[in-house]
Amino acid sequence: MRFVPMLLAALLVFSASAQAEAPEFYDFDTQVEEQRFRSLIAELRCPKCQNQNIADSNAPISKDMRDQVYVMMQAGATDDEIVGALVDRFGEFVKYKPPVDRRTIVLWAFPAIAVFGGVLIVAGVVLRSRRRDSAEPALSPDEKARVNRILADEDR
Repeated sequence: MRFVPMLLAALLVFSASAQAEAPEFYDFDTQVEEQRFRSLIAELRCPKCQNQNIADSNAPISKDMRDQVYVMMQAGATDDEIVGALVDRFGEFVKYKPPVDRRTIVLWAFPAIAVFGGVLIVAGVVLRSRRRDSAEPALSPDEKARVNRILADEDR
C-alpha cells in the first residue's frame, strides 16, 4: 500500500520525460557548413510565431523550414536560393531584413518623416508664440496708472 504513491510519482516523472521532444540533429561535413546553416535559420522568421526566428521556434512550421534549409544546403543551393524559395513559399514576412523597394520605402522612411514633421510642428508653435508676444502692444501711461490704482486698492 505504501508503494502506490511512490509508483504513481515515478510514473508521472517518467511519463513527462517520455513526452519530451528529441532535439534535432543535422549532420554537416564541415564546421563552415554548420555555421552557414545556423546563420540562415537565425535570419529567417517563423511565419507562425511573433517575431521569433526559426532557430529558436518550436512550432512545427519552423521545424519544416529548418528541414527544408538543410535539404537545400545538401543539394548545393546558395543562400539566396534558399531564402528565395522560403520567401516564395511564405512571403516577405519570413525575412527579418526586408529589402528597400517601392513597397517598403514608406516603411523605411516613416521614422525620419515623423521626426521631421515633429520638428516642424514644434518650430511652428515656438515661432507663433514669439510673434504673438511681440504683437501685443505695451501699456500706455494712462493704462499703467490705472493698473497701479487697482492694485493699490486691492492691497487695502
